[in-house]
Amino acid sequence: MSKDITIYSDGSAKGNPGKGGFATILISGRHRKEISCGYRLTTNNRMELLGVITGLEALKVPQCRVTVYTDSKYVSDAVEKGWLRNWVKIGFKNKKNKDLWLRYLDIAKNHMVHFIWVKGHANNAENNICDRLAVAASERPNLLIDEWYENNKEKEELF
Repeated sequence: MSKDITIYSDGSAKGNPGKGGFATILISGRHRKEISCGYRLTTNNRMELLGVITGLEALKVPQCRVTVYTDSKYVSDAVEKGWLRNWVKIGFKNKKNKDLWLRYLDIAKNHMVHFIWVKGHANNAENNICDRLAVAASERPNLLIDEWYENNKEKEELF
């Protein structure tokens, strides 16, 4: 029997690129888990996607039915509109965040994932909590290093 999981996720970057953070909230029945993390140099899209990935990676059982609420059109449309399938077919040529998209594909294959886009900073309480947690994570001391981004940003900026 599959478990129904709801994930709310948001990302933030000051300067884009700049300091960034993500937050994800997992809900299943009466269970709730909040996760957030900050990085010293990254982009908003990377944080949006990393929030979703982190939420999926936190699931302890396979084959969950997961509904992801995000205010990121980049993330939701990439999956729901089939852009990601096309990016895989072309080997992510001229596409950013390949490392994270491959990580997403690796974890998402274990679940049934559906995305719902929500308007940011609007009436969705959980999305608003994620936004506050993501911003707070980006303001913490001792931020993590988004190593792929920092090591590849010059190459990525050429596209």
